[in-house]
Amino acid sequence: MANERKGKIDPARSLAILWRTREPASRSAGPGLSVDRIVRAAVEIADAEGIDALTMRRVSEALGVGTMSVYTYVPGKAELIDVMVDTLYGEMRRPADVPGGWRARLEQVARENLELYRAHPWLLRAETSRPVLGPNLLAKYDYELGAVAGIGLDDVEMDSVLTLVLGHVKSAARAALDVVDLERETGMTDGQWWQSHAPWLKTFVKSGSYPTASRVGSAAGEAHGAAYGPEYAFEFGLQRVLDGVAVIVAKRSAEAEPDRSGPADAG
Repeated sequence: MANERKGKIDPARSLAILWRTREPASRSAGPGLSVDRIVRAAVEIADAEGIDALTMRRVSEALGVGTMSVYTYVPGKAELIDVMVDTLYGEMRRPADVPGGWRARLEQVARENLELYRAHPWLLRAETSRPVLGPNLLAKYDYELGAVAGIGLDDVEMDSVLTLVLGHVKSAARAALDVVDLERETGMTDGQWWQSHAPWLKTFVKSGSYPTASRVGSAAGEAHGAAYGPEYAFEFGLQRVLDGVAVIVAKRSAEAEPDRSGPADAG
């Protein structure tokens, strides 16, 4: 539902909600009603029914209040989604000490974000390239940058490494969600789909026509038990991303070492 966040939003009003700097004092809005309570109800709806089912009316019904009461606290669906996203960022685990150096710290960051998408798949559609500028997003960003702080990267490289890792996580999470959605929509697992198509494929493809594709495809299918293995793809890709980061870290470390060769021998 990224489109819901692409419309014009009053930044002052949006940030006031995100940072909870102002709560309406209207008593007619309903007893115990608050931004936090509205957000919690909205998250439960999105988790259970998907982001497309989320409307201001649906939230008001879940809370047992009038729709206008919800609007008293949150001006619209776009602002509501922003607060939902920022709220979930605030619930992520942030262990203070992760042994194993920068690589282990980045792995932990990647896995925590993957778990977030698994718990709340609608986030994959709600997030955009324009971040939610709430306190939990900034705390998340600050914490995750700590994974690569002090390892020789400059500020832009630190941001780029984090962007690269999180981009891989989102891509892997989206691919895994596609597998789940296809199984639900077709009533067939990837393995079952392949078993039903493989015999027909053999009738159309002559033996030996595509030797490399046949060999590699068979090996991958046997390894994953399906045409695609989401878990394997995430793990394999994450390690290759970290291998690439290691090259940059090693290069920066070499550049920072003083020249120990000394003056050339004049003798």
